[in-house]
Amino acid sequence: MRKYFLFILLLLASCNQPMPQAAQTAVPIKAENTQPAQIPTTPLPTPLAIPAREKYILNTVIDYDRHLITVDETIIYPNHTGQPLEQLTLAIAANLWANCFKLTQVTVDNISVTDSTLNAHHLDIPLQTPLAPDSVSTIILSYSLSLPYMDQANSLRARIFGYSDIQMNLVNWYPFIVPFKDGEWMIREPWSHGEYLIYPVADFEVSLKFTNPENTPIVAASGLAESNGDSTKYTLTEGRAFAISASREFQVSSMQVGNVKVYSYYLPIYKNAGEAAMIASAQALHIFSEKFGQYSHKTLSVVIADFKDSMEFSALFFHSRSFYDLYDGTPANYLTFVAVHETGHQWWFDQVASDQALEPWLDESLTTYSESLYYESLYPDMLSWWWSYRIDFFEPQGYIDIPVYDGQNDENYKRIVYFNGAHFVQELRERIGDEAFFAFIQDYVAQNKSGISSSEEFFSILDEHTDVDYSDIVRGYFRKR
Repeated sequence: MRKYFLFILLLLASCNQPMPQAAQTAVPIKAENTQPAQIPTTPLPTPLAIPAREKYILNTVIDYDRHLITVDETIIYPNHTGQPLEQLTLAIAANLWANCFKLTQVTVDNISVTDSTLNAHHLDIPLQTPLAPDSVSTIILSYSLSLPYMDQANSLRARIFGYSDIQMNLVNWYPFIVPFKDGEWMIREPWSHGEYLIYPVADFEVSLKFTNPENTPIVAASGLAESNGDSTKYTLTEGRAFAISASREFQVSSMQVGNVKVYSYYLPIYKNAGEAAMIASAQALHIFSEKFGQYSHKTLSVVIADFKDSMEFSALFFHSRSFYDLYDGTPANYLTFVAVHETGHQWWFDQVASDQALEPWLDESLTTYSESLYYESLYPDMLSWWWSYRIDFFEPQGYIDIPVYDGQNDENYKRIVYFNGAHFVQELRERIGDEAFFAFIQDYVAQNKSGISSSEEFFSILDEHTDVDYSDIVRGYFRKR
């Protein structure tokens, strides 16, 4: 415990007080004498570089009391696929909710599109002219959202999109172009457990304006905030998913960790638990930055959630209200280790993405194991407790390389992918040794940052860092290797 208080004091002591122009064609000049003509040279205009990644500009108006949202969205899409694209596929998760999503206009490069197709959770936009490799297209969408109520009573999984009695949550609320890899658009089917969306890395500019400025709620969002007249603009660079939560009941605490501002949004009755969640997240941020590589953003927000689970997004995660109820003032509780878990997703989701539907172990196994590194670093005497209470209590078993569709139910899915996956990572670390293991982890993050990783890439990079035979471990945890 003394180490814990010393760590907090050190953290607090370090606080700081949130179209190219056409090229000119040279014209021959007839000489009037025997001397070479002195032709003035004018530099040719330099073509604008293709953006490194997609950009999403969302001008958003929120009627908080009526739960209505109107959005004008601009997508700047650079084609880095290496091949011409005849259509674009966008994920629209909000359309899974009845009478929620209403699309009013689509344009591509200033041309109105009338033949797009909205199929359940995705929108296919045919292109009049194929989008050539290394070229850019601008897509503009206008739409509205009528938010659903987050009724948890009869749901198989947490209802996190919509509104409750205390908050409004905008998650997976805007259409986005899914990654294109190996000749396909990476659109997957929703399921009763696990995640199915695959996000590209992108830059975001999100402007929020409320229709009732006299009673504006407190907003938690995935990015830096700045006043922009009668609206607030949030910016996020190299993120995966931009999330927002708003409530008139939020209380906010914050602390500085290096150049990162950590915020906690909670209800007043949970002040102690809210600050504890913030501190645990700040500690994990510090540890994981050393173990995995630097955190990517300037803020991290921990937001109490009026639903029965926690969930990560870029620079923000939701934390179930039930964990605040269970908080007992010690680090041996769900509030702490789940906050650490969701902080870990800022690497194993946000920096390094994967196919969450078909290869969820790349995300969840590594994230769950990251919890152990937190306790190993700060509370080594509690590490065995963590393995017993958090992992082995659930009797982990099964091959971890299953898609979400093979998990049977949420409990069994987590037993396999989360908990047995943590055992795989631990056995791998023990076999190859700490030096090789952490060198591999940092290299894996560096090589896959902003990309979509795969099992093949994981093991290929691993083999660059060790000559130790670990094939028997793989056979014990993987059915396809």
